[in-house]
Amino acid sequence: MSILTLTDGAFDETINGSDTPVLVDFWAEWCGPCKMIAPVLEEIAREQAGKITIGKLNVDDNPDTARRYEVLSIPTLLVFAEGELRKRLVGAKGKGQLLQELEEFL
Repeated sequence: MSILTLTDGAFDETINGSDTPVLVDFWAEWCGPCKMIAPVLEEIAREQAGKITIGKLNVDDNPDTARRYEVLSIPTLLVFAEGELRKRLVGAKGKGQLLQELEEFL
């Protein structure tokens, strides 16, 4: 699997331990737009392997991290580089638009 499953417990360790930028998809099972964006993220994870790490964090199972980063609507995509939050994208986006938004990290 090219996408990491993140949890409250291992979140900081994963973000801080990554030598590539990390895009975190905050999602939930019941979220339609989250399901729409999932295959796009899987494609990007495969195509950009080694340049960016993609992880998913289920907000229902891991509310602490979602609260900490003030994730109020999903999907919310947060990009971390060198352990710091660098970018916030809210809502489902197509692959082209997403790659454009991530260009500085690739």
